Amino acid sequence: MTGVKVFSATKAKERELLGELITDWIRSHQDYDIVDKIVTQSSDSEFHCLTITLFYKNKA
Repeated sequence: MTGVKVFSATKAKERELLGELITDWIRSHQDYDIVDKIVTQSSDSEFHCLTITLFYKNKA
């Protein structure tokens, strides 16, 4: 594994755009292979947080 990239959003509009943000990042880092991912959701009485963590390595 070479690195980790974390994407996180708490506001509804940010959560809606998170997929596009991740897709753009993957497209601009084609020298990486995604080897694993973790999706985490947490919330309290006011906010809902969505976090997507990508684990990657350099392509050989």
